[in-house]
Amino acid sequence: MSAVPYSLERWMAPFAALFTRPTWRHALVLVAGALLTPGRRTVTAALSVMGRREDGGFAKFHRVLNRNRWSSRAVAQRLLTLLVTSFVPQGPVVIGIDETIERRWGPKIKARGIYRDPVRSSHGHFVKASGLRWMVVMLLVPIPWAGRVWALPFLSALAPSERFARETGRRHKKLTDWARQLLLQVRRRVPDRPVIAVADSSYAAIELLRDLRAHLTVITRLRLDARLFEPAPPRPPGTMGRPRVSGARLPSLTQRLNDPATAWQRVRVTGWYGGEERQLDIASGTAQWYHPGKQVAIRWVLVRDPHGAFEPQGLLCTDLQADPLMVLCWFIRRWAVEVTFAEVRRHLGVETQRQWSDPAIARTTPALLGLFSLVTLWANEISAEMAIRPSAAGWYAKAEPTFNDALAAVRFQLWSETTFSLSTLGGESAKLLGAGLNRLIQAVCFPA
Repeated sequence: MSAVPYSLERWMAPFAALFTRPTWRHALVLVAGALLTPGRRTVTAALSVMGRREDGGFAKFHRVLNRNRWSSRAVAQRLLTLLVTSFVPQGPVVIGIDETIERRWGPKIKARGIYRDPVRSSHGHFVKASGLRWMVVMLLVPIPWAGRVWALPFLSALAPSERFARETGRRHKKLTDWARQLLLQVRRRVPDRPVIAVADSSYAAIELLRDLRAHLTVITRLRLDARLFEPAPPRPPGTMGRPRVSGARLPSLTQRLNDPATAWQRVRVTGWYGGEERQLDIASGTAQWYHPGKQVAIRWVLVRDPHGAFEPQGLLCTDLQADPLMVLCWFIRRWAVEVTFAEVRRHLGVETQRQWSDPAIARTTPALLGLFSLVTLWANEISAEMAIRPSAAGWYAKAEPTFNDALAAVRFQLWSETTFSLSTLGGESAKLLGAGLNRLIQAVCFPA
C-alpha cells in the first residue's frame, strides 16, 4: 500500500473541505491513480498503479463515485476560482461552451442515446454514435509557457436525449436550456468581472441570447441570411394600435457581401490556426435580429479573407459596444475546445471508464475533464521553477509544449516523490524505494 505523493496532497488541498475525511483520503488515491496510470481510467487501474492490488477494501473506492456524499457542483465552483485566480487575474473572463459525445454502450447505461457524431460526420456524410452527451463549459485562456490558448474545463452536465426524458417521465431540457442554466451559474460565481461566452451556431437562438444578454456577453455565429432590422422608432403620443417591435428592414449579411459600398476594414488577427497571424477584412454594425414573436439586439460582424481562403462568416455579439476586432479574437479562442476534447480522450482516458450506475456516470466524466484543468494548473506552478520542454523528436518537430508535455511534467514530479524520495529513516527507505520502483515497472509492463 503506497501513500499519496506530498505534491498531490498540496495541490489538491483547496478541495479538501468539500469532502469528509474518509472520502477525501480515498479520492486522493483515485486522483493519483488517474494521473499515473497509462491505460484505462478505471478504479481498478488506479488502485493497481498505486500499489493497492492486494487491498481487500477496494469497494470503498468505488463508493467515492457511486455513493458517497459530495457535490460535484461545489468542486466545479472551487476549480473555476482557482483557474481565474491563476490565469485571468484581471480583465474579462472568456469561456466557451460546447457539447461532446462520450461513446458508450451497454443496457445499464440509462442515459445513453443515439446522436450525430461531430468528429466523424461531415456536411455530406452523417455518422451516428451511441453514448452520453455532455455539455461542457471551459475557460479560454492563453497559457504563457504553451504559447497559445487552451480550453480548460471546469463545469459539465449530462444532457440526455428527448427519448430518455420521455421514457423516465422527466421534463426534457433542450441544449439551449442547459446552456442558459450553466452560463448563469458561471455568472453567479464571477459576479464582479465581465464574462464573455463563446459558442458555435447551435447556441445562436434568439431566446437564449435575449435571456443572457443582461447578465453576460454571448458571441456566436450568425446566419448570412438572418433577418436584421433597425430598432423600433419612438412611438408618438396618441398613436393608436400596438407599438412597433422593429424598424425598417436592413440588408442581410449576404447582401452586404455583394454590395460594393460596404465599408471593409483590413485587420491582422493573431492566434489563427497553427498560432499564425492572419490578415482579414471585417465589417460591422448593430441591428435587431428579428423573427416573428422574438427579437434581440446584436452587433453583427462580417468576416472575409481577402484571398478567398475560406468562405465569408457572420458573427454576432450581444454587447452592442464591443470592438469588432475583439469579437473576432474572442471567437477564434473557441477552436481550442475541440483540441481539449481530443486530448482528454487521448491522454486522460475519457471513454475508457467502466462505471454504469447513474451517480458514478454523473461524476466520473466531469472529474476526468476537470483533471485536464488541474494538470494545467499544476504544470503552470512547475513551470515557475523549471521550463516545460516539448517532447520533440527527429521525426516530429514541436516548438511549443502541449498537454502531453504538461502531463509528463506532473507525472515526473509525482513519480520522483513516490519512487526516489527516501523520507523514512533506517532500513525502511530501501523497502520504499524497491516498492516504488516495482510500481513504476509494473505501470510500464501492464499499461492496460
